[in-house]
Amino acid sequence: MSLILPSFLTIAGTDPSGGAGIQADLKTAAALGVYGSSVVTALVAQNTTGVFLTEPVGQEMLAAQLEAVFTDIPPQAVKIGMAGTSVSIEIIAEKLRKYNQSPVIVDPVMVSTSGHSLLNPEDVNALTSRLFPLAALVTPNIPEAEALLSTKGRRICTGKDMEKAALELSQVFQTSFLLKGGHNDQGADDVLCCNGSVTWFSGKRINNPNTHGTGCTLSSAIACGLAAGMGLEDSICAAKSYLNGALKAGLKLGKGRGPLWHGWKTETIPLSETKRK
Repeated sequence: MSLILPSFLTIAGTDPSGGAGIQADLKTAAALGVYGSSVVTALVAQNTTGVFLTEPVGQEMLAAQLEAVFTDIPPQAVKIGMAGTSVSIEIIAEKLRKYNQSPVIVDPVMVSTSGHSLLNPEDVNALTSRLFPLAALVTPNIPEAEALLSTKGRRICTGKDMEKAALELSQVFQTSFLLKGGHNDQGADDVLCCNGSVTWFSGKRINNPNTHGTGCTLSSAIACGLAAGMGLEDSICAAKSYLNGALKAGLKLGKGRGPLWHGWKTETIPLSETKRK
């Protein structure tokens, strides 16, 4: 008997502490019953307290990784997180145009949870001009949305602000946008603008300071839903539910903003109970 699973590809940077990036994406896929492949764009020395060093993967290696996945295990959905330099972004865009026929989710990772800037202006321009046109959905948080709209002196604070920003982003970049409200003090609602229509997804703020990797996890979970054949809105609903469970689990690790518990949906059996009788 053969096991057939939907396949999902994450293109992102690493997190040796396991809470964000490639590591969080693959944990999310496994928890949701989707097979995860990965392409590393950058080696990132980070943990729950911050980012210490970032080193882009070489051009030949990046291109070879993409070729290896697309020519052997074509994904049913692609998630792009930390895309790297403008050169890396061009390579990713080229391979997507050549091979990919599945929906692409772009999580515009511009600033880390600890506040560390991850993209310079040239890279942001490459991200918006080369990858956004290939995306079925872009998932910025509020600070990223403000940066993308260059909202100097115009903060996104209220629900009305979020809705206006999502509509403007969708119109400017000609694709769907899910503006995440996790940075909004008034709640944790997200707003989707798709083909000019606005849909709100309610969310309760969970009293948990450990939010390392929430953006990576949500975008990957949405991509996994699409890979499994769900529609966009249903994928977002399911992803938010999964993320809420991962936050409610209350995992406490690290000295800073700790990671989520991606395995909350599965029963945890202590190894001591699985030893041979």
